[in-house]
Amino acid sequence: MATAADFFSDAQKKDIVEAIKTAELNTSGEVRVHIESTCKGDVLDRAAEVFAKLEMHKTALRNGVLIYLAIETRTFAIIGDTGINQVVPAGFWDSTKDMMISHFKTGDYAQGLIQGILKAGDQLKKHFEYQDDDINELPDDISFGK
Repeated sequence: MATAADFFSDAQKKDIVEAIKTAELNTSGEVRVHIESTCKGDVLDRAAEVFAKLEMHKTALRNGVLIYLAIETRTFAIIGDTGINQVVPAGFWDSTKDMMISHFKTGDYAQGLIQGILKAGDQLKKHFEYQDDDINELPDDISFGK
């Protein structure tokens, strides 16, 4: 099995980062993607640990979104901070996960991530409009674990 850093091709990684940049365009919200080989224990607990480790809770409006993927254990989670969670429609994260799973089932993990990122970005744009003094609070690159 490929390591987390080698799971996607360079072109796919570039496309995922471009999706993050697109999702963050015209919003103060932040999106991160973290990929690991395995997830030991509960996927939501691990995603919350990564969320804290990446300091995603430190955005001014608490509007960070983490998409966490463990490739070997075939688990993933989407974690939104309190600001975004308070304003997205009921069932939004579940419907986003379902849409991503439809891509994952066909082996198109990159497209699943890209679509999930863009869908989260649409909600961020809707609820957290870009301000003239906005700064990119978190890196747009993909982070990798073991």
